[in-house]
Amino acid sequence: MTFSPEILGRSLQRLSHMKSILECVIISTCNRMELYVVSDQPHTGRYYSKMFLESEFGIAKEDFIDSLYVKEDHEAIRHLFQVVAGLDSMVLGETQILGQVKEAFLVAQRQKVTGTIFNELFKQAITLGKRVHSETEIGQHAVSVSYAAVELGKKMFSTFTDKTVLLLGAGETGELTAKHLYEAGAERVIVVNRTLEKAEEVAKRFYGEARPISRLAESLREVDIVVSSTGAQGAVIEKDVVEQVLDKRLTPLFLIDIAVPRDIDPDIHHLDNVFLYDIDDLNGMIKTNLDLRQKEAAKVEEMITEEVNRFQEWITTLGVVPLITALREKALMIQQETMESIERKLPDLTEREKRVLRKHTKSIVNQMLRDPLARIKELAATKDREQALEMFVHIFALEEQLQAMEQKKEDRSGVSYNRASQPISLVGEVSVRS
Repeated sequence: MTFSPEILGRSLQRLSHMKSILECVIISTCNRMELYVVSDQPHTGRYYSKMFLESEFGIAKEDFIDSLYVKEDHEAIRHLFQVVAGLDSMVLGETQILGQVKEAFLVAQRQKVTGTIFNELFKQAITLGKRVHSETEIGQHAVSVSYAAVELGKKMFSTFTDKTVLLLGAGETGELTAKHLYEAGAERVIVVNRTLEKAEEVAKRFYGEARPISRLAESLREVDIVVSSTGAQGAVIEKDVVEQVLDKRLTPLFLIDIAVPRDIDPDIHHLDNVFLYDIDDLNGMIKTNLDLRQKEAAKVEEMITEEVNRFQEWITTLGVVPLITALREKALMIQQETMESIERKLPDLTEREKRVLRKHTKSIVNQMLRDPLARIKELAATKDREQALEMFVHIFALEEQLQAMEQKKEDRSGVSYNRASQPISLVGEVSVRS
């Protein structure tokens, strides 16, 4: 169950037209599929999100419902923040998901299926994700074999610039390690493999050179870093071969053996000017780094809690904003009418006198509004918020102003779902993991 870039736009449109769905974003990656929706009724939002998946993929919801999780309101907000921070990823602290979430949000914006809630929520989430990776070290410690190998290399070489890498074998992890070294600045990549055609295929990706296994000893003399990842059952690089290579060598040779069983004779470790690391060394480093990331994750959770509370405060006052705007507009309209009446009755007022009168009448308005506006914000955070907001509208007779504001909004967008007296539910719905 995944949404390709080609169908994502159309799928967002279909989801946005489901009953009770007011805004939506779909995040679909290689191991994550999540629907985020704003719904006016949580139960209805859950139901129609599942109906959408059923119709979109032609799978009865009874067949996939056990693979879903549903999070609502503050849990949905916290989950999104954990996702962008890399806390919900298979590799703790990875950064790729932040860009994927940002792209998903931009696609939803282009499709015009986001609004007030998600425009604020996703911008806050993306900003948080950037802060997490700049203010903590959760992404600084390698927790994959390929990145751990590169990190070890950085301890030996201050830079990979002008370094030559030998990739022995065409295994996926070895190729990925070579790729990271190349992207980190390695100047040249030589690929040696028993099958020359396969070596050529891999070498093309690095603009490198392919060689047969018969040229291994010759190649060892030319390189600084060796990444070995073959499927051989015995040692491919023997100690005596490396001794010959080292005979007239001045620079160190860095060997990374990520094959199981080992490709490189362990006794090579005892030679001078050679640094040999195998999969056990890398896994030990990964465990240490993962522990460090876990410690950083605790700091990130504190940041997330602060952001969740901040967004919840914003949500709480969201329904109050139209009321505050309406009351201000009504008060300023009364002030303006009063000024016009004063100017008609006192036509000899100078411009300076008019400015003084405007300033002081506006000051009266602002002072009169200060306490009512502070109280309604407080009441909006209570369980009786609906009754409080309705009473506020009734006491200040704001029905006409609110209706005019709503009509303007509909005229601009053609869509209306503002419910100033009702909370809007956030439903973070549905992740299916491969």
